Amino acid sequence: MTRTVYGACRYFFDALGLNRVEIRCDPANTRSRAIPERLGFTQEGVLRQVGTLSHGYYDHVVYGLLAHEWRARQEQRS
Repeated sequence: MTRTVYGACRYFFDALGLNRVEIRCDPANTRSRAIPERLGFTQEGVLRQVGTLSHGYYDHVVYGLLAHEWRARQEQRS
């Protein structure tokens, strides 16, 4: 999954010229949270009670990565 998200980021930043990519996931899902953390995203905060499920409300942790951060990481990899 990390390779897939990496490839998506390459496309978003390099081909589409986007300035920002955001990933949201469940705060308790450590495997999902590890993906943006491995790729250098910054944890920007937690959105509380963003939706409902049958058992109640749920939160999202928000990660963001900016184009200049992406380019800097790519230069470090070279």
